[in-house]
Amino acid sequence: MEASVLDLRKNMPEVIAAIDRNERVTLTYRGNRKAVIIPFDEANKPRVKTSDHPAFGMWAGRHDLDDVPAYVRELRKPRSL
Repeated sequence: MEASVLDLRKNMPEVIAAIDRNERVTLTYRGNRKAVIIPFDEANKPRVKTSDHPAFGMWAGRHDLDDVPAYVRELRKPRSL
């Protein structure tokens, strides 16, 4: 949901209802986005670490990338006919 400062003053119950539905409310002032109001439960969720992602470190065992400049030169060299 997007709400202006005027919406906060005049329609606060609607904004609170959106937050109760676990929606993020983007606060605007004169058409410019100024802030995001998020539900309290969402703010306290634990964040996922990048290192926990299954793709993290998937190239760790690639020994052809030990010398990156040489690898890039090999990729960029012209094809032989």
